Amino acid sequence: MSFLELDDRNVRIVLKALCLLVLLITLTAGLWPFHVPRNDVSWLSGENGLFLGKHGSLVSASPLSAADRTHASDSFSIEIWLKPNRTDAEGLGMILAFYSPASRLTTFSLRQFQGGLVMERESPYSVPQKTEIYVGEVFGGQRPVLVTITSGRSGTATYVDGVLKRAVPSFIVSSRDLMGQMVVGNSPLTSYSWSGQLKGLAIYDHELSSAEVAQSFAGWTRESHDAGTNEGVVARYVFDGLNGRVVRNQVDPATNLFIPERFFILNERFLERPWDEYQPGWRYWRNVLVNIVGLVPLGFFFYAYFSTIPKIRRAAWLTIVFGFAVSLTIEVLQSFLPTRDSGMTDLFTNTLGTALGVILCAWCVKRNWFDMLGISPVADLEKQRQDTCLVS
Repeated sequence: MSFLELDDRNVRIVLKALCLLVLLITLTAGLWPFHVPRNDVSWLSGENGLFLGKHGSLVSASPLSAADRTHASDSFSIEIWLKPNRTDAEGLGMILAFYSPASRLTTFSLRQFQGGLVMERESPYSVPQKTEIYVGEVFGGQRPVLVTITSGRSGTATYVDGVLKRAVPSFIVSSRDLMGQMVVGNSPLTSYSWSGQLKGLAIYDHELSSAEVAQSFAGWTRESHDAGTNEGVVARYVFDGLNGRVVRNQVDPATNLFIPERFFILNERFLERPWDEYQPGWRYWRNVLVNIVGLVPLGFFFYAYFSTIPKIRRAAWLTIVFGFAVSLTIEVLQSFLPTRDSGMTDLFTNTLGTALGVILCAWCVKRNWFDMLGISPVADLEKQRQDTCLVS
């Protein structure tokens, strides 16, 4: 029997098989790779430093604080010596973040946006508020750069290789924002990993002067990594281990950086809100488009199948609800997979894709495409439905 000669029963069998196949493909795409991958962090060969791959990150063994000394003011400084793997549209990711377990917020973070650097602060005091500034083009050369950030009552200044890049008096970060678990190479809350070389990291309990910044840059670029006369160092990592899963803090071993065997999210969010999921750049909008288009086949074939079952009176709405249920199942299961994000944005985009599939199938029915293929049960049953608002 050819496809064009299928009777009602065989049409349902074929459509059911297609629906199962589409559902299997949808679940596979949403949950791949079905396991927690290895943490893609390796020591550089022949020199100090680490390379962080597509899914690689580190975490401090215990919470770190830039204000835990009796003489410390509310100011601080951070030095990070690094080289991104990419600086094009795919050059994105969280470089460094501090996570507060009490407020469940990322109180301070540095992230790459193509060739530029973005600083972000999320205040845990009173009403949580997120503010960020774009430092400017920082990356792009063939060698690592030392980024130094100093913050105090006069605002925040950013230096690149010892030279002032930008000063923002209105952007003030407190040393209290650096009290918490430190994550390097990824966000503490979602999969937003950064890839590149990491060669040095230091945190100070005071605001470095421009002279100290220049002196420290000279120290980092020497093989000895001698910081010179800089004082008030809270943490200093020179990445000289060459092997192993621990990066030593030369000041306090309690806050050594640990390299887990498996990729991880420190405190992964469950069904993250759309406005928290948003990330600038093409990758975000590409994912939105993929999630819409990816559920169109499910909406198309399940609507066609449901339309061949006489007892189902509202095939369109049943299909859309089913698409939402499939999306919700995927998002719940994704919360257990660190390479995937559990967010509400996908619920909306997947449901929209399902609805578009329903509309596409109904459009094909109206233009007698199923009749031309000899699949009359789909066309005949659909034309009898008067309560489906999507077909008009």
